Amino acid sequence: MIRLDCPKRVRPQGFAKQRPAMEGTMRRKLLYAGLLWLTAAAFSLAVAPSVRAQTTIQIKEQSAEVGELLRCGRELELERRWAEALTHYESALRRFPSNETFRRRLDYSRLHYDVVRRCGDQSYDRMLERMSMDEAVSLYSEVLRKIQTHYVEAPNWKSLVVEGVNGLEAALSEEMFRDRNLPAVDNARIDEFRYSVRRMMATEMVQSREAAIDAVSRIANLSREKIGAEPVAVVLECMCGATNSLDTYSTYLTPDQLNDVYSQIEGNFVGLGIEIKAKEGALSIVRVIPGSPAERAGLHGGDQIVVVDGQPTGDLATDKAASLLQGAAGSIARLVVVSAGGQTRNVSVCRERVEVPSIDGARIVDSTYGIGYLKLVCFQKTTARDLDAALWELHRAGMRSLIMDLRGNPGGLLITAVEVVDKFVEQGVIVTTRGRTPQEDLSYSAHAVGTWSVPLIVLIDENSASAAEIFAGAIRDHHRGTIMGTRSYGKGSVQGIFPLSSSEAGVRLTTARFYSPLGYPYSLVGVEPDPALTIHRVARVAEGDESVVQPEQDECFEAAIQVARHSVAQLQSGSR
Repeated sequence: MIRLDCPKRVRPQGFAKQRPAMEGTMRRKLLYAGLLWLTAAAFSLAVAPSVRAQTTIQIKEQSAEVGELLRCGRELELERRWAEALTHYESALRRFPSNETFRRRLDYSRLHYDVVRRCGDQSYDRMLERMSMDEAVSLYSEVLRKIQTHYVEAPNWKSLVVEGVNGLEAALSEEMFRDRNLPAVDNARIDEFRYSVRRMMATEMVQSREAAIDAVSRIANLSREKIGAEPVAVVLECMCGATNSLDTYSTYLTPDQLNDVYSQIEGNFVGLGIEIKAKEGALSIVRVIPGSPAERAGLHGGDQIVVVDGQPTGDLATDKAASLLQGAAGSIARLVVVSAGGQTRNVSVCRERVEVPSIDGARIVDSTYGIGYLKLVCFQKTTARDLDAALWELHRAGMRSLIMDLRGNPGGLLITAVEVVDKFVEQGVIVTTRGRTPQEDLSYSAHAVGTWSVPLIVLIDENSASAAEIFAGAIRDHHRGTIMGTRSYGKGSVQGIFPLSSSEAGVRLTTARFYSPLGYPYSLVGVEPDPALTIHRVARVAEGDESVVQPEQDECFEAAIQVARHSVAQLQSGSR
């Protein structure tokens, strides 16, 4: 199976990162031993001579905005708030996709964020404590072999070593790394070591995996000689820096992170049942999973966790603060929470195994027209089964049209995206993948059995990514429904999750890129809503009208209701 994933919100309770997924938040993390996972456009401006003055004003306005965004980002970097800097630069790049400065600052922030995240990961610490130098070199060799075999592009061995050194240099500047590995080393000695490594790499010929291994081994031994660093830690930082530099979505996975991936595949985990992101020195709750311990304890989206078990979250790195929320089933997390209204309260939540529903809010929202609604939260193993159950329930309730809400959906399993499309498209290509090897060039097609033929409206936004884009793109290309909302995230690559035999960890590597049924790419382009449809704000439904129950009072949903009513009316008119 294949997973497509975008870096999004940080999900410490069994939810992984990307980065982000990906609004710059970090979201859900698949090919373990054969599972593939997906989860987050250039434009031109033609201007007539008569409006050049206006163009100059627009450019100046953009320049001012870019300057302000860079200033804010620089402040986050100086305060070493790497998670927030990552989110900030991702958002800036969506606003100015061709701005190379934003891209460089994003890469720099991600490098430091990854270091801090590893330093706060207890499973990574345990691995460092018990690993020998030979075992570290063996692990580095295995990771390079995975890249050589599976990555979408042929590796540049010199570049991988250089990027590994960049990762090491980021670690050398982080207090958490230095406290553990270099507690008594001054900056002058560290700078001298950096200079020695750079001088060595300037003339180093690295043209094979074996040469890369040899170079990193010598760097590790030099670190022990120059600054007394533990060579194992140096090798692993070079390994992580190399892997994480391949692209936005490829990364080394610590043992705990790899276990998080498996939990997300299955759709369950041990935790509180909340989705969080960093916000102003606190952990902001983005979503509370229905039926979770957090919901029963009275936590809500918009609440901010400012203290966990006596430790203020503002004094800790985001991942370190988030890790405090994790724990064994049955243990208690004692929180200080500030509500959206400013009230502070103490909350105790028992950690339990939480089932993550992939379908939320399935209901009839307009009983007169038989308009069904459901929110598809993610694409996990249980999604196809959950969707079947929801569709049959809506059918029995009189569904004649369906609104599928994919806003905020970060993606998931490729095979699940194919299965979901197959429920609405009778035949034809759903998605194709293209990789470096013929084994990655695949085409997935629909089958007519069990297809739902109701009029379909799909809602997307800038956080609909990967597998969600496969669904929306297939519905668009097959003219099966109406796409509404805003342009999707634009993540068009497939990642495989590969466990490592020499440790309990793993790597996530981009193995292919995927394309719509008509051959359109998704990367940096996304899926555009129906261009013929303009969403206008419509009047609220009158209080006395009980035939309409709106799960979300928003412009896009209201417009979707109108489109659905029109579709049902057309069907009724045609059947007479």
